Amino acid sequence: GRAPLVLLLSGTVSLLGGLIFGYELGIISGALLQLQTDFQLSCFEQEVLVSAVLIGALLASLAGGILIDRHGRRRAILVSNLVLLVGSLILTLARSFTLLVIGRMTVGFAISVSSMACCIYVSEMVAAHQRGLLVSLYEAGITVGILLSYALNYIFADMEEGWRYMFGLAIAPTAMQFLSILFLPVNPVKLSSWDSDCQKGLIPLQDKEDRAAAKREPYQDSPTISHQEKHYSFLDLFRTRDNMRRRTLVGLGLVLFQQFTGQPNVLGYASKIFHSVGFQSNSSAILASVGLGAIKVVATLVAMALADKAGRRVLLMAGCVVMAISVTTIGLTSRTAPLAVARDCRAAAGPNASHSLSQQPLAPEVPQAAVSPVPPASGAVKSQAGPGFAATRSLTEVFASTQSKEAVPNPSLTQKRDLAGQSKEGTLESTGPPLDATPRAQHTVLNWITLLSMMAFVSAFSIGFGPMTWLVLSEIYPAGIRGRAFAFCNSFNWAANLLISLSFLDLIDAIGFSWMFLLYGLMGVMAVIFIYLFVPETKGQSLEEIDQQFSRKR
Repeated sequence: GRAPLVLLLSGTVSLLGGLIFGYELGIISGALLQLQTDFQLSCFEQEVLVSAVLIGALLASLAGGILIDRHGRRRAILVSNLVLLVGSLILTLARSFTLLVIGRMTVGFAISVSSMACCIYVSEMVAAHQRGLLVSLYEAGITVGILLSYALNYIFADMEEGWRYMFGLAIAPTAMQFLSILFLPVNPVKLSSWDSDCQKGLIPLQDKEDRAAAKREPYQDSPTISHQEKHYSFLDLFRTRDNMRRRTLVGLGLVLFQQFTGQPNVLGYASKIFHSVGFQSNSSAILASVGLGAIKVVATLVAMALADKAGRRVLLMAGCVVMAISVTTIGLTSRTAPLAVARDCRAAAGPNASHSLSQQPLAPEVPQAAVSPVPPASGAVKSQAGPGFAATRSLTEVFASTQSKEAVPNPSLTQKRDLAGQSKEGTLESTGPPLDATPRAQHTVLNWITLLSMMAFVSAFSIGFGPMTWLVLSEIYPAGIRGRAFAFCNSFNWAANLLISLSFLDLIDAIGFSWMFLLYGLMGVMAVIFIYLFVPETKGQSLEEIDQQFSRKR
């Protein structure tokens, strides 16, 4: 009789974990606009503040794996909840820039550990035919969390010290997750062998037939597998034992292709594209950004429904094909109708947020040529990467641009920030026309094609790479090393994301915007080939069967 309850609580833990992750990544875009004035932040300080989450997350993906494997998944989630509560309190009560950075790093550490532990814990808790659905709930949680953060950014935008409420509200879902997991069964603390994992109720909901079949399986098929040998060292990830090297190849390939298909930057251009299509005013840009967020939520729900029916491979490959076509289309249309590439640190919450939105009422005729040489938040909002992290940037950037107080910025501040942008050496000139230039009639059609391609890209990502990468990662490693393996791949995810976000402007200068997107299209094609050749189908198989499938294959 406890099965439905365990199922419900597992789902809740997964959903809340994702919700907190998305919320923490999205909330900074609105908070930054207030913090910038309250603390008189320089461009560099804004970059540091937004990147602090990333630094915390990278630390967690290096250390978190050991915590998850040594002390169990459940305890890791409980610890991450407590750390997150501490981080949120520091942020809510912060009186100095240093405390803000410490708070954001603490939050980054917590959401990174939680993201890994949640996916692994839920994948081990539920039966094979429900695993896809429940682990994908995490990704759905992220998309909902981001939408929620935008809504709250909007509500608190004009409130005195509204950022304190924005940061403080993360405490509610964290407390709920903490309580939900207290009622779930405990994982064995020491994973002695595969066999004891199963016996001690690691997989309590597995069907009786599954269990009987698992016991009948001739384990001694392969000389490398014996009951006693199930302790793994970190270096085993790179050895041929139990085919671990191939598993690591699959994990790293998925994680790197997830980033190298251009995910961080396509979404970064959301606001530019909305602007060029004609969403000129603040409120319409907010609606457009929320619309894109809603598309992500719907696509993720579709992925959840299909994960256990169509299978992981099919969704990954279909998603990649659509993504490759979409970015190629954006690349081709932007050759004919170039988009402006201008950033400066006022758009810190999203390097691509079109600050001309806030400028328009004051000085529509002044083109914004000053661009700081380093994309302000490139390592910032966009560099978050974690399970489904993808969801994160969806609209953070657009939102940043639309958050200005009633579209009439404080002129002295505007001046100060412009000076800051101009005083940086090596200032780049903006490529392409100033944002305020009205799109010429013949480009309107192309701009709409670009917009639709972007929607297709977002949907395809949310169906394929978004949820499936983390689902496959939580399934393909043996229980004894699952935490460390997941964390190892996750650290590459964060690092690749940072690299791509930071090199974006330099690459655009070197090869041009449209070539950049055509390059992403090529990566998409390579990703399809990689998935076809290396990624096995894992739907409907128990974790042990997946483990055996890998161990036997040479």
